[in-house]
Amino acid sequence: MLIGIVGKANVGKSTFFKAATLAEAEIANYPFATIKPNSAVGFVRIKCVEEEFKVKCNPREGYCLGHERFVPVMLLDVAGLVPDAHKGKGMGNQFLNDLNQADALIHVIDASGGTNEKGEPVQAGSYDPANDVRFLEVELDMWYLGILKKGWEKFTKQAVLEKKEAHKAIAKQLSGLGATESMVDMLIKKLGLDASDASKWSEQQLMQFAGELRKKTKPMLIAANKADTRQGGENIQRLKEIFYEYTIIPCSAESELALKEAAKKGLIRYIPGDSSFEIMEEGKMNDGQLRALSFIRENVLGKFGNTGVQSCINRAVLEILGRIAVFPGGVSKLADQYGNILPDCFLLPPGSTALDFAYAVHTDLGKKFIRAINVRTKMPVGKEHRLEHRDIIEIVADR
Repeated sequence: MLIGIVGKANVGKSTFFKAATLAEAEIANYPFATIKPNSAVGFVRIKCVEEEFKVKCNPREGYCLGHERFVPVMLLDVAGLVPDAHKGKGMGNQFLNDLNQADALIHVIDASGGTNEKGEPVQAGSYDPANDVRFLEVELDMWYLGILKKGWEKFTKQAVLEKKEAHKAIAKQLSGLGATESMVDMLIKKLGLDASDASKWSEQQLMQFAGELRKKTKPMLIAANKADTRQGGENIQRLKEIFYEYTIIPCSAESELALKEAAKKGLIRYIPGDSSFEIMEEGKMNDGQLRALSFIRENVLGKFGNTGVQSCINRAVLEILGRIAVFPGGVSKLADQYGNILPDCFLLPPGSTALDFAYAVHTDLGKKFIRAINVRTKMPVGKEHRLEHRDIIEIVADR
């Protein structure tokens, strides 16, 4: 799974990325500080099942703090986009193409209105961040349209000659963007397009289709960064009213980064996504650091409940993509052959079955599947049984 971090330059995108991953990404106050895409591991926060079974888990990947399991996902920080990026401006084509494999997008905007359309710092409140939401929609839709139109006339006419339905030909053309036949068929019906001959579609119909396909294959939420400013707080409420179809999360990437770095040094106790933190080494901090922590406590955590960074990742994965977390385990024991307790947690697509889970754990388990057992209820379930979030499942396979 890959989550793309997108947006124009200088809105705090690289700070968001570093706060989410603590990876070393250059952070600078000028456009195109990020000139190559950075990828690193972020984490989805899930309530661990360890407390329920009165054990202490030993994750092979990720970690567990305070009974909260942090399951790794890949994040991709794409360099800042500019208007007409789809035409190649600002190295736009390269950056857009970096998003091909992304399952969902987190669009970071400067909610304070302190960054203009070119990614240049301006007086806070002098720029309308609503323009950034519209701008990115246009860039992504035009990018999709460009990919769709490559060889459009040739492959649509070929589809007619071969009596192949439009959705099959289009899905093949756009498979690299995550399009499927069923998805394309659904969109053709939704828009009332000619399913027998796509070569007859108008330019407007193509644009509509490109936009709808982008929404399905690259679902997006908005990280309203710099929410701790006066202008940011005012703009976020307005943005929620204008773009009611989007999930908009108030965010302070700088605050999350400060808390994580302080926790890493042992100065505070903080679990990412929490609404509070505990100071551990007050004597080792100067007045400036203590004032900064006090500001975060009052103006970020006190107002929004958290910094927003962890919420963005969680909601992108668990709500927008609908993934469910499933733990492998056994009724008789929760440890693997090496003695590691609850070492794994899998993030599966919505609607996943016990058989899907078996294949996710290991191909051989899927091929030799006999049945699964719900560890909580100790009841056997069949291969078509649909799993739920935070299930603990034992797979019984033929030896």
